[in-house]
Amino acid sequence: MSSATATSAQPIPRVALTWLLVAQAVVIIPHLQHLPIWIVGLWLACGFWRIQVFRMRANYPSGIAKLALVALAGVGVWFSRGSLLGLDAGVVLLIAAFVVKLVELKTRRDAWVLILLGFFAVTTSYLFQDDILAAAFSLLPVLALLAAAIGLQQSSFAARPMSTLRLAGGLLLQALPLMLLMFLLFPRLGPLWSLPMPGDKAMTGLSDSMAPGDMVELSQSSALAFRVTFDGSPPPRSQLYWRALTLERFDGVRWSTAFQRGDREPQWQQQGQPLAYQVIMEPNGRPWLFALDVAQTPLGDTRMMSDFHLERRLPVRQALLYRATSWPDALLEPEDAARAQRVNLALPRGSNPQAQAWAEQLHKRYPQPAELVQAMLRHFREQPFRYTLRPPDAGPQRIDGFLFNTQAGFCEHYAGAMTFVLRAAGIPARVVTGYQGGEASASGNYLAIRQFDAHAWVEYWQPGRGWTRVDPTGAVAPERIEQGLEAAMSREGSFLEGDPFSPLRYRNFALLNTLRMAWDNANYGWQRWVLGYQAEQQGDMLKRWFGGLDRQWVGVLLVGGGALLLGLLALLLFKPWQRSTDAQLRSFQRFEWMLAPLGMRRQPGEGARDFCQRAIRLLPAHAPAIHEYLNAFEAQRYGGAAASPAELRAHLTRLRRELPWHWRISRRNPT
Repeated sequence: MSSATATSAQPIPRVALTWLLVAQAVVIIPHLQHLPIWIVGLWLACGFWRIQVFRMRANYPSGIAKLALVALAGVGVWFSRGSLLGLDAGVVLLIAAFVVKLVELKTRRDAWVLILLGFFAVTTSYLFQDDILAAAFSLLPVLALLAAAIGLQQSSFAARPMSTLRLAGGLLLQALPLMLLMFLLFPRLGPLWSLPMPGDKAMTGLSDSMAPGDMVELSQSSALAFRVTFDGSPPPRSQLYWRALTLERFDGVRWSTAFQRGDREPQWQQQGQPLAYQVIMEPNGRPWLFALDVAQTPLGDTRMMSDFHLERRLPVRQALLYRATSWPDALLEPEDAARAQRVNLALPRGSNPQAQAWAEQLHKRYPQPAELVQAMLRHFREQPFRYTLRPPDAGPQRIDGFLFNTQAGFCEHYAGAMTFVLRAAGIPARVVTGYQGGEASASGNYLAIRQFDAHAWVEYWQPGRGWTRVDPTGAVAPERIEQGLEAAMSREGSFLEGDPFSPLRYRNFALLNTLRMAWDNANYGWQRWVLGYQAEQQGDMLKRWFGGLDRQWVGVLLVGGGALLLGLLALLLFKPWQRSTDAQLRSFQRFEWMLAPLGMRRQPGEGARDFCQRAIRLLPAHAPAIHEYLNAFEAQRYGGAAASPAELRAHLTRLRRELPWHWRISRRNPT
C-alpha cells in the first residue's frame, strides 16, 4: 500500500470530527428558511450516532441501515417537495446526503468527501439568499470546513482545535486577494443550467391575475421588490407607475392577462424626454420585468409584449440587474382600434347589472371618453368612498356591491370597477398592475420599491391618443399616490398590521430609521457592485484600466498580474528572509531533500551521523559518497575545519549523480 493510500485509510482524528460537526451546523443554518424541519431532526440523529461511534458506544451502520437512511431521505424529499427534481428538491437532497454521509465516516477519504460536499452545499445557499449578510455568514462554514481539513493531518499542531482554526483563518485571509483578482478579471459566464422551482413555491410578488383582496394581502408584505437608480433626477413620486402586467380578461370575479407569447410587438410613438435608469430586481419566480412606460432594455432574451410590459424568456430566480430607457409621454397604439375594441370591451353576460345601467347613463351625459372618465373621478371624490385595507364583503356581484353598497375598497376594487364601467359605456379599458411610488434612500441616489407598493390602475383607449393612464385611487386617497401607503393608512392604522416587527413600521423613530436606511444602503451597494458585476460592467472596467489594448495584451497582463500576486503570496507563506543563513545547515537540508524521494526522512531528534548510517543501510552501493559528505560536514561543523560551502556542494553533486532517482521504492518501511 502506498503512503498516500495508507494515509487516506487512517481513522479520523477527534479534532477533525469536531470541526466537521461544527461545519455541518453552520452550513445548514442559511438553508433553514427553505428546508423541511425533518432535515434538522435527521442531522441531530446522525450527529448523535456518529459521536457515539467515536466514543465506542455504537457501531457503524450496516449496509442495510445505510440503504434505509438513503431511502427515508428520498421519501422525505418527495413528500415535502412533491418531486425529486427541480432546484428546491435538489438542494434538499444535497443537504440530506451531506447529513447522512456523517454516520458512515470511517476513514480520512470519507471525511474529504464530506468536506467537498460541504463546500458545494455552501454555494447552493446563494441560490436562495445573496445579500451582504448571507455572503458574510458563508465565510463561517468555509472556515470550519478548512479547519476540518487541517485537523485530518496527524500532528501535534492539528490536534489543537484553536490552533487549527487560526491556521484556517490565515489560509482564508491569504486567499482573499486571489479571490478578488479572479472576481474582477475572470470572464463572466452565464448560468450553465436552469432548475425549475415547484409551482407552489413561487416567491412573494404580483400574480398574472387579480381579484378583489389580492392586493390587500400583498400590501401586508414589506419584502423588497426592486431598487431603481436614475441617471438624472427622478420624476415626482406621482409619476412613478412601474408597469408589470396588463389584465384584459374579466370573468365576473377575476381579471387576467390576454396576451400570448407569439403576439406582435405593439405600435407606439416616442414623445417627450426619455428617462434612463438602472433596476436591481429581486427574484420572484416570474418572467416579467418592472419599468416605467414605455420602456426599452438592452437585456438579452427580453422583449416588449403586446400589452407594453417587458418579459424575459426565463423567470427571474436570482437578483437581476438591467438598464432601461422609458418615454413617459409616448403614444401607445393611437391607431389600433380593432384590437382595442375586440379584447377590451368584452364583459361577461349578466354581470353587475347596476354598474352597466349606470354606465349607460354616463355615456348619454358624457359621450366623449375623457369627459366620462372625469365624471367618474368626481363621483369617487364626492361620494363617501373609502380607501381601506379592510374592505367589507361586497357580495356575489362584487362591482355592484362595491359601487352602490360598501363604497370601501383597496386599489384593485377601484381599478376593476372603473374598467368595468368604461367597458360597459363602450370605451375600451383594461387594468394595469405593478407598483407605484418608492422610498428614496437616505443618500437620495436610489429608490426602494417594496411589495406594499403594489398597485392597480386603469388604461382607457381614445382614437388618435391611444392608451391613457387614469388612477381612480388618486381621486379617493391622493396621499397614497403622493406620499405612499403608510400615509394613506395612518388614520386606519392598518399599515403592516400583520408584521409588528417590521422596521418599516417605526420610521418615525429617527435612530431606528437611520440604522435601517444605512443597512439598506449597504445591501444596495453589494447588489449593484458585486451581484451586478457582469460581462458588460467587466468590459467597461477593463476598457477604463487598459484603454485601447487588444484582448491578447489584456490576457497577458491578467496572467502576469495573477502570477505576480501568487508570487507575493508565496513569499508571505514561505518567508525566505526568515530562513537560516547558516551555509552548513542549508547544505544538510539539501542532503535530506535528495534522500526524501527514496523514503528517507530524518526523525525528530535524530543526529546527522545516525541519519547517514540509516541512509547507508538503505543504499549500501552509495555508502562511499554518503561517507565522504558526512565526514566533510562533521569536519566543518564540529571539527574546527574552515568553512567551505563549495566542498559540501561538490560532495552533494557527486551523490546526486549517483542516486537512483528512477528506482521503484521498496514497500518496506525504511525507518
